[in-house]
Amino acid sequence: MKDIFLTFEGPDGSGKTTQLRRLADSLSKLGYDIVVTREPGGTSVSDKIRSLILDPEHTEMKDQTEVLLYAASRAQHVRELIIPALEANRIVLCDRFVDASIAYQAHGLGLDVEQVAAINTFATGGLKPTRTYLLDVPVETSLQRLYSRAQAIGGEALDRIELKGETYHSRVRDGFMTLLEENPDRIRLINANRSEDEIAADILRDCNELLDRVFFPQPEV
Repeated sequence: MKDIFLTFEGPDGSGKTTQLRRLADSLSKLGYDIVVTREPGGTSVSDKIRSLILDPEHTEMKDQTEVLLYAASRAQHVRELIIPALEANRIVLCDRFVDASIAYQAHGLGLDVEQVAAINTFATGGLKPTRTYLLDVPVETSLQRLYSRAQAIGGEALDRIELKGETYHSRVRDGFMTLLEENPDRIRLINANRSEDEIAADILRDCNELLDRVFFPQPEV
């Protein structure tokens, strides 16, 4: 069986985590063996790095440190969880992957895209997703959802990345759009400014088509 590695990307507040869970539930009901994970995190080591990265108290963290911490978390995650799951013929669904580092650290922070990409190629051993679902919403919508969510759970503080300003988040969204242009065969743009059901239906439809091609490939003409 060909490896099936699905990632979900998008601005903060785009609803990607909700849609990942919905797709995982749908695929499980269809009988597929599913692994759901996230970044940064996914393993004990990676989760500890996640806490360090996202802690809003670490305002002194340098941009280069942020890049390397994300890559370190990813290196552990890939080798401890993702690759073993793929080798066991399980479908892996991951909330964020390398595209997030390109969008957030390279474009968002204004760092060199090729350097950030090279660091992450080393961290992942060159592993790439089979399909990436890019859930997109306007920056204003993204930030509004973040603050509304924080208020809904009792005013809990946003994490260190979410607290960055609108200009930063605009650069991140532009970075995702650049990645879409560069990877049209892998990345599917999903309008996330709709109902959850409409979004989920679009993603499941595309995923089913992808799985059909993998399991029942058309003969070459």
